[in-house]
Amino acid sequence: MGRRPVRNREESALTRGVTAAFSFVKFAEFEILFLLFFIISFIVFKDLTSRPEYNQILVKKPGGIDLWPY
Repeated sequence: MGRRPVRNREESALTRGVTAAFSFVKFAEFEILFLLFFIISFIVFKDLTSRPEYNQILVKKPGGIDLWPY
């Protein structure tokens, strides 16, 4: 059975808070990166679809080839 590290009571609250934050990031690294990937992808896709010159691939072009029957 492993020993638990003994915390030094002389550590300041700021040091303990920073240590706890880093241990949380180390524990949840994959989930944080996964969430950041989706947020960045959403922002990039939203930016691309808001520009008319790039939006043409997502809308039906008048007079063009009718690939979609709507």
